[in-house]
Amino acid sequence: MRVAIHQPQYLPWLGYFDKIDQVDLFVMLDNVQFKKNEWQNRNRIKTAQGWQWMTVPVFHQYPEKIGDIRINNQVDWKRKHLHALQTNYNRSPYFRDYYPFFEDLYKKEWSALSLLNRNIIEYLMEILGIKRKILLSSQMKLRDGPTERLIDICRAVGADTYLTGKGGENYLDLDRFEEANINVELQSFEHPIYPQLYGPFEPALSVIDLLFNCGPRSLDILRQGRGC
Repeated sequence: MRVAIHQPQYLPWLGYFDKIDQVDLFVMLDNVQFKKNEWQNRNRIKTAQGWQWMTVPVFHQYPEKIGDIRINNQVDWKRKHLHALQTNYNRSPYFRDYYPFFEDLYKKEWSALSLLNRNIIEYLMEILGIKRKILLSSQMKLRDGPTERLIDICRAVGADTYLTGKGGENYLDLDRFEEANINVELQSFEHPIYPQLYGPFEPALSVIDLLFNCGPRSLDILRQGRGC
């Protein structure tokens, strides 16, 4: 069985879903340290002035784990995010197909960042047509070392192959995986080009940019970026 393991991100980019689409099981790595100013509480959309951050404000004290991160609802972030989607995507071909989900999403009260991210990721998987089971690493008994943790997850779910992202060979102890009889495969993803609003193509945005612009064709377009 092939597994991918990744931190829950906010409105992830195309490569995140390409990885999920290639495996039998996806494990959300929610019991590792939260990294500020990365992708766990923010992502990018396209505007007429270029790309723009969509950031969920959080309360954070080092070295809190992702699953323990609380959202700072003293900031009116939900209204701002919904307004950003309306302003920048209301003229896209499939905006009205997917907007109601986000309208409902931002009406709800969210306190845990990981729960918000999981809710969004599961919806986006459903809309894209990616049907995979999701497990949480926090529900498993794991060692603390970065390589040991991943090996333990693979063993816990019965996986013999681990799909890692680009650059994984630079920080993983591949010999340890070999000793554990777990094959490591490297994701190869070249960002596909698709129709966008607002001038020249901008890569590496949230997958919602693809969905709003391309609708039912989104998964086929996403798979065009897959290498050997």
